[in-house]
Amino acid sequence: MTDGERFSAEACRLGWEGLIAKDARAPYSHGRSKDWLKFKCAAGQEVVVGGFTDPKGSRVGFGALLVGVYEKHPEGDRLAYAGKVGTGFDTATLLGLDARLRALERPTAPFATTGIALRDAAGATVHWVEPRLVAQVAFSEWTAQGHLRHPRYEGLREDKDPRSVVRERPT
Repeated sequence: MTDGERFSAEACRLGWEGLIAKDARAPYSHGRSKDWLKFKCAAGQEVVVGGFTDPKGSRVGFGALLVGVYEKHPEGDRLAYAGKVGTGFDTATLLGLDARLRALERPTAPFATTGIALRDAAGATVHWVEPRLVAQVAFSEWTAQGHLRHPRYEGLREDKDPRSVVRERPT
């Protein structure tokens, strides 16, 4: 492992957002250039899909997934809202996943608490679904409110039982 790889791994272990590096052979230049590189830290998490928003503008299918993870509670496990995932989808995924989501629609939120009304803050209509789909996402960190920061969709996990999805803790 080079020093740069070791430094990047250590930055991620410490919970940093990432590192900026410059090609040592290049002279210093102010601003963006190909000599500067950004190494972002990303975590992974399985999440349960509990809803989606309508698309806006030229987007097809849906706008964003509303996701959560199960938490232990004295009255039984509950699905806790973990945020919206609105990036990482190609057109085929948007259309295919939209068809699956619409077949799972339900009138009420599956989350114990969401803070989301029938329209989200951006004015998009919210649709609730049975919590049967598990998605894999990459993200930068958990917020103080327990939401994913900068999540991006990486695919569905057909091999996972939604009730087994909990917030993963780094080791």
